[in-house]
Amino acid sequence: MLSPELRPRERDALIQSLRAGVTPRLGARHIQVGRDAEIMALDKDLGGITEGGSAFRLVIGEYGSGKTFFLNVVRAEAMDRQLVVAHADLNPGRRLQASGGEARSLYAELMKNVATRTKPSGGALTTVVEKFITTALAEARKTGRKPEDIIHDRLENLTELVMGYDFATVIAAYWRAYEKDDDTLKASAIRWLRGEFSAKTDARQALGVREIIGDAALYDQIKLLARFCRLAGYKGLLICLDELVNLYKLPNPLSRNSNYEQILRILNDLEQGGAEGLGFLLGGTPEFLTDPRRGLYSYPALQSRLTDNPFARNGLVDHTGPVLRLDNLSREQFATLLSKVHLVYHGGNNHSFPLPHTAIAAFMNYCEQRIGEATFRTPRTAIKAFIGLLAVLEQNPGSSWEDLLGEVELTTDADVSSREISDELVQLTL
Repeated sequence: MLSPELRPRERDALIQSLRAGVTPRLGARHIQVGRDAEIMALDKDLGGITEGGSAFRLVIGEYGSGKTFFLNVVRAEAMDRQLVVAHADLNPGRRLQASGGEARSLYAELMKNVATRTKPSGGALTTVVEKFITTALAEARKTGRKPEDIIHDRLENLTELVMGYDFATVIAAYWRAYEKDDDTLKASAIRWLRGEFSAKTDARQALGVREIIGDAALYDQIKLLARFCRLAGYKGLLICLDELVNLYKLPNPLSRNSNYEQILRILNDLEQGGAEGLGFLLGGTPEFLTDPRRGLYSYPALQSRLTDNPFARNGLVDHTGPVLRLDNLSREQFATLLSKVHLVYHGGNNHSFPLPHTAIAAFMNYCEQRIGEATFRTPRTAIKAFIGLLAVLEQNPGSSWEDLLGEVELTTDADVSSREISDELVQLTL
């Protein structure tokens, strides 16, 4: 059964995403299966963040194994706990550390995707700023103090952090614009907070600040934002970064190591409690973590911190460390997943299924014969095929699922990273 009730918008978004082979952002809870222990582990992390603590996790899984889906489930849970959430995918133009604007580009993407429970699709940065102001106004009415005095006192909490004075100045400018209904000044303040100013002179003219958010300030600015979210009445901030395999693919060893050094800085700071109400979730592949030449394990300080617990062997697990590995779905879990997808496809109506329940077992056998163990290791291909089967049966009354399964061949998604040749070998000549 689907619970809570499946809405048509969620159903359409789910089916379109699954058909395209991308992770759904809406309604993911309707098809969630397994991962109970992993979700419980991250649930504890979220609880610590809401209490003013910090957390760092690497979510490791093969291509198509459900990393992004898992991160989306955690994001939804974080918003339900009144955390602000920001997410972004890394790519060649977005990195944690760079000197050509790539780190600022990553920060800008995160700020574009800021989400809250009342605005889960992103674009909630302005909402967070205005909640800070409205809560200050509410306190002023309750205590009889001037709103500007309360805002000034709260912003004092930020000035001790790196770039905190400029951040506080920008928020004060937004407050003035809010009072005077000055949309131009409001827009300038939001532009600064989003990292969209590229010249310090423009920021000085618009807001009276001397600094702008650049490549070197990404993590410091995120720490500032986390504290500001708590001042605004939220419980904290969760940052979700996916596709970290793009760091593994960087051809320049110096660029890779500078990004790995930034990951080490974030890990150390969060594990030592150096940030308030802040969590980081990073999604990557096993090669990104364990490759001794190009992965995180190539950086000795990270390898020593991220190595698996030696006692967690032979079926024993430890979900308290910084690395969380997503195991393959079992046959039973995969069957449950297909049943839920089937139910979602028909809008949660149990009485109009064109596909008998016995067909799900037959479809699983079909997938195992065609694509083998990858059926459960990377279920994306099988789910896409299952949606296609349901679509053909729906649009062609009288067609037989038995005949369709006997006529179609499946191929797995190409795992490009596993077949990449390193640049050092490419340049080698004999």
